[in-house]
Amino acid sequence: MPSLIGIDSGLTVTKAVIFDVDGRVLSVARRRIPQVMPKPHFVERDMSALWAATADAIREAIEASGRPASDIAAVAATAHGDGVFLLDKNRNPLGNGILSLDSRAGEIALTWNRDGTSAHALALTGQMPLAPAPSTLLAWINQNEPERFAKISHILACKDWLRYCLAGTIGTDRTEASTSFTNVKTQIYSDEALHLFGLSALANALPEISHSASQVGAITPTAAHLTGLVEGTPVIAGLHDVTASALGIGAHKEGVVAVVAGTYSINEAVSPEPRTGEGWLCRNAIEPGFWNNMAISPASSTNYEWFLDQFCQSEMNDKANAHLIHERLGAEIKEALTKPSSVLFHPYLFGSPFGPQANAAFLGLRGWHDRGMVLRSIFEGIVFNHRLHINALKTAFQFDQVMLTGGISRNPTFPQLLADSVNMPVIVSETPEAAAWGAALCAGTATGYYPSPQHDPRDLSTINHRFLPQPDAVARLERRYSLFIESTEILAPLWPKLEALSESETTKA
Repeated sequence: MPSLIGIDSGLTVTKAVIFDVDGRVLSVARRRIPQVMPKPHFVERDMSALWAATADAIREAIEASGRPASDIAAVAATAHGDGVFLLDKNRNPLGNGILSLDSRAGEIALTWNRDGTSAHALALTGQMPLAPAPSTLLAWINQNEPERFAKISHILACKDWLRYCLAGTIGTDRTEASTSFTNVKTQIYSDEALHLFGLSALANALPEISHSASQVGAITPTAAHLTGLVEGTPVIAGLHDVTASALGIGAHKEGVVAVVAGTYSINEAVSPEPRTGEGWLCRNAIEPGFWNNMAISPASSTNYEWFLDQFCQSEMNDKANAHLIHERLGAEIKEALTKPSSVLFHPYLFGSPFGPQANAAFLGLRGWHDRGMVLRSIFEGIVFNHRLHINALKTAFQFDQVMLTGGISRNPTFPQLLADSVNMPVIVSETPEAAAWGAALCAGTATGYYPSPQHDPRDLSTINHRFLPQPDAVARLERRYSLFIESTEILAPLWPKLEALSESETTKA
């Protein structure tokens, strides 16, 4: 039986996943990729190291699948969106790739909010520029690194860099192209958008746009040597990872909101017409004439991972019992939910919906609160941030259920909390490697195995679990969410002062 490779390159790990055409995972290989943080607010990645690690993962996945590389019908990649991966005229990396966790351009984003640029961008491109958007980052490079800016010949996203390494072709897909420079109505590049951001000089550096399920090249001899793939294997355009995740769980469609609880809080609703608002990004969906409306912030399960890294290292380092850590913590959170609690958590350790100066905080914490109570507040804070985004989408789009994916969704407490908070059914799909499967669906469509990326060959009804709102919990979480929002509004004026305090102490040191 033929197989497909979906590559999923995230903010911490790059993966190669081999599926058979029925959607069954045959093998997975992962490589952790270090982030380069040369100074505060800078989050980068060595582009050559990313490719080397991805190639190594592909080779391992092929060996682990137990099938020859000649069985692989096509390859497609997905990866974190936004940020920029730049090439010079010789198609060599122009410095490190900049990741979507980067906030160096935060002040530019704030300036654009004040001077009306963001409002103009919302009307023209469907979104207000965030700190890690290509528009904002390229404007920062233009202002601060003019020599580097002058050498830019190709502007790529992460998955487009991997496509170039695999096939030697330059380009992007519809979902990735719309991160900054497309007209929201026509869904194609806009010279006016480039001019708005002071980036007209880069018009020729924008990559050609293809459908996510289009073949855009084939495995080169060099890539074949490094990965173990067969030279000439079709390479498919692929897509932005948040779209891929929604596609992989069957949620890239109208009538539902797709929620990805990962490093970012991702909340998506598909619409047949462009609708813009300050609370979401209106970007291209996979198919022409459809839009993917995304309400996002870097404030989801990464907060839980931070707690594990900072306060559970001894248990995680216990090799004999490390696999039990999530089960233990889950039991503690479940126990904490049976008790009254004054603890609230703002999940803004790495970013927020309120700009780069927002920060995290525990409120109502007392000496008698144990680890379970703290973790409960972290789970609730993550859920409340998703609810904030879902509420924004509800002002413009119709949906009556949530479809959820992300590692934290495997803890049943989390989807139940989400269902109770948003007062809607939450469906969790048993789809391992959802984003990689979304990429594989594009690969299978391009090679004729599926009519379209939306034609998932699996029986989704057999792998979905439904969590229904519980009336008592709905009322309790409504009170807690109201206080969460009220406390956010009260603390917001302090965020710039706290940020300034940190900066002044750093300067003195």
